[in-house]
This record gives sequence, structure tokens and C-alpha cells, in this order.
Amino acid sequence: MQLWVGLGNPGTKYAGNRHNIGFMALDRIADDHGGGPWRSKFQGQLSEVRFGSTKVWLLKPSTFMNLSGQSVGEAMRFHKLSPGAVTVFHDELDLAPGRLKVKHGGGHAGHNGLRSIHQHLGPDYGRVRLGVGHPGHKDRVSGYVLSDFAKAEGPMLDDLLRGLSDGAPHLAAGDSGRFMNAVAQRTAPPRSSKASAPDHPAPPAADRAPKTDTTKTDTTQTPEETLSPLQRLAAKFR
Repeated sequence: MQLWVGLGNPGTKYAGNRHNIGFMALDRIADDHGGGPWRSKFQGQLSEVRFGSTKVWLLKPSTFMNLSGQSVGEAMRFHKLSPGAVTVFHDELDLAPGRLKVKHGGGHAGHNGLRSIHQHLGPDYGRVRLGVGHPGHKDRVSGYVLSDFAKAEGPMLDDLLRGLSDGAPHLAAGDSGRFMNAVAQRTAPPRSSKASAPDHPAPPAADRAPKTDTTKTDTTQTPEETLSPLQRLAAKFR
């Protein structure tokens, strides 16, 4: 059994915020993989999905971001899970929009949701870091993460969420490499190796004009060279 946690703030006011990308990730996974109805439990919203024989609980804390650890700690203790069975999906300023990294353990890097989880679980849990980019200055961070994704970022966000859903079975199986590859197939699909055809393709070889061989010696004879010696002598007296 595993516990996947999406970080965000509850309520429609925050639904489209960059800070809520963790909620968005879990919503997409639940929708695509037959998640049961969300119900209130552990100070959050809980759903369940299965990947083969692996059961995964999906939890969206309703405590607001800076108290997320209360909800996560309660769910973990109820199900008697170790921190290693917990994976947190959260926004990451240090990654470009559409990028992600999977990490286990480490610091919270000032993220209020992770800071709260550290207080209740310690640092030894998994994270799926979802890039939202950086506003350029630390004084603008709060307003930036609490603002909605721009309309132009919609396709990028949709590709990322689709990729997370595609790769979810691999993440549940503990294969983070295949999980990230599944996301990359959506966010950065490989280009075709077949070169595009030119606007004016060359004609078939049979239709092309033959090339002139400029290296061949010219053996054509002049009229004078066709005369016999006697005829050439007679021509001098004409």
C-alpha cells in the first residue's frame, strides 16, 4: 500500500493556482485510473486507485498548504505506513514549467507544505517535483505561486498532467525512470527521423539530362586531316 499526496490549497479560489499543481496531478490520476469518489477523511480529501495488485491512496490535504503535515501524518499513522511509502506531488520553483524530477529524501527548500510534512514525517519520503518556473525575484514568489497558470501555459500543463497519469503505474511499481520517460513522451515527444520532402523534388535519374564529360579528349578530325598526302600537296598550288 502507498500514499500519494498532492499539495495545494482547498477551495475554488485557489483551484487554478501554480501552488495547486499537486491537487491537479492527483485529480488527473484518479480520473484516468478509476479512482473512487473523493471523500472527507484525515483532514483532507481521499480517493483510492489500484495498479495491478498495488493499492494507492490519493490524499489532498484540506488544511491549507502550511499545515499539510497534519493531514499526511494522520493518514500515514492510520494505515501504519512508513515514510518511504509516501510520495508527495508539489510545485517546484527551481524547475522550468513542464519539467519534473523524482526525488527521495532531502530538505524542504523553504516550501511551506514540505516544511510541515517534515515536521510530522521527517525527510525520508518521496517527492515528485513539478516545475512551475520562478518569477525572477524572491519577493515575487508568494504572489506568483498563488496566481493561476497563464492561458498560454494550458497546453504545457495538460501535457504534463497526461504524462503523470500515463506514468503512474510505473511510479507505483517503483520504476521512477520509466515514470519520467512516460512524462517526457508527452512533454517532449521525439522528433521523426524522416526528413521532410523538398518542395521541388529532383526528377528521376532517367529523366535527367546527361552530364557532359569535360575530361574526354576531342577526337573529331578537321576536313584537312581527311586528305591524302598527294591531295594536300595539290591544294597548295590552287
